[in-house]
Amino acid sequence: MRGLLLCALALGAAAAHAVSTFTITEPWVRVAADGRSAEAFMQLKSFDGETVVGVRSEDVGSITMLASGQKRTPVTRIALPAGDTVMLAPGRPRLGIGKRAKPLKLGDRVYFVLIVEAADGATREIPVNAEVHRRSPTDDHIGRHKHHGAALASGLG
Repeated sequence: MRGLLLCALALGAAAAHAVSTFTITEPWVRVAADGRSAEAFMQLKSFDGETVVGVRSEDVGSITMLASGQKRTPVTRIALPAGDTVMLAPGRPRLGIGKRAKPLKLGDRVYFVLIVEAADGATREIPVNAEVHRRSPTDDHIGRHKHHGAALASGLG
């Protein structure tokens, strides 16, 4: 009986320290026309409901969470309702990368860390590795298949 009680206590302690599942899909960066500033986009999903409360990068220096809309208005939090996918996308909440001395170019990698807060106030850091693209990886993938399909239909593939 004592062994069973110890096992139950150990399981209870493990559950108290469990980390919720968090996914990041399709991180990518789009550079402004001048090549010196950029915005980062991705899909975020927290299965328990969390909040992005910060972002930092040694790679690019200044990186800020931005509100929805065309202006680059900073925000301090991006809510991630439990089970919902939150799109960081053009015109929606996103990450703004400030002016850089060295311009980013297609294919460059940008490394940053999301600081995520759970409902109980505990925070964790989640690393992100995003590639510089003209458009999202899904749009690039669809575009390649449309182009390839057109070449096959014309007998060029």
